Amino acid sequence: MPTPAPDSRRLAPGRADSHSPLAWPLRALRPLLHRALLRGLRAPRLAHDPPIAQLAQLAQGTRHALRLETLRLRGARGQTLAAWLLTQDLRGPAHASATSATSATREPSAQPLPAVLAMHGWGANASTLWPAVDPLLAAGFAVMLVDASCHGESGDEDFTSLPRFAEDIATALEALCAHPAVDRDRIALLGHSVGAGAALLHAARSTENPAAGPCPVRAVVSLSAFAHPAEMMQRWMAEHRIPRRVLGNAILGHVQQVIGERFERIAPVNTIAALACPVLLVHGRHDTTVPMADALRLRDAQPRAELLVVDADHDLRAALAPQGARIVAFLQRALG
Repeated sequence: MPTPAPDSRRLAPGRADSHSPLAWPLRALRPLLHRALLRGLRAPRLAHDPPIAQLAQLAQGTRHALRLETLRLRGARGQTLAAWLLTQDLRGPAHASATSATSATREPSAQPLPAVLAMHGWGANASTLWPAVDPLLAAGFAVMLVDASCHGESGDEDFTSLPRFAEDIATALEALCAHPAVDRDRIALLGHSVGAGAALLHAARSTENPAAGPCPVRAVVSLSAFAHPAEMMQRWMAEHRIPRRVLGNAILGHVQQVIGERFERIAPVNTIAALACPVLLVHGRHDTTVPMADALRLRDAQPRAELLVVDADHDLRAALAPQGARIVAFLQRALG
């Protein structure tokens, strides 16, 4: 039986504190609250260690003949997004660099490749997903890695959010779909944590309005996804000992106003229910950041979803390589 989602009436912007004796003081303090939240919720910027190019060279030195294209994309809000496209090079070992969204001079493979667009989680970067990349490349997939805004080598903004992660996915997907080496009808999304929530959100929007996206999403691999952003915020406030009755509901409402979305509309437990494509949920049984109960709720919300439980915590990097064959098999079935 799915665990009920939080009561949306308690999460509506402006409603939680409207009848409280603290309502007027909280409104007066809203600018201060806004600045404090931007500072407190800002994602740390993690450097690539090692860089993507070095990871590609190491893989090429083992069993892959790889082609790497380094891309700089213009995001939906005018920011720069760093991205990398990796494909097997059938002509032999090579290393290429491109500065535009696509490389018009690139000779396409004999047959366009199925592709996976991978989005990291909060405070991480594209290189943290490399353990998932290696088995995909070995199986003949093209892989695009992206640094979300405010992360890695991408441009900075006042803030980022799950909806903005989804916008960054849409920008990268447009470049991926236009690439001559890629089969635009066989594309999947893979994301970790907030990146997984963003992948589910983009896929749900594409399902609701197929004409809105650059190409269809045929499958989603969700790593360590949470069920509801309000619950993540509540856990964050509990860790920082923020009193819910005094400030908690005001913070929940203010965050929704800032990101421009109701939590209910972007909650993975709701977006996954709207999907028509296959979904693989991968979750660590020792995850203390996002409890296993969230993965079970996501599976219950989408009966066609598959759940793969691995011996790991929230950071699945050590568990991804041993499970590479399972993820590859799922994508091969989904993409054909």
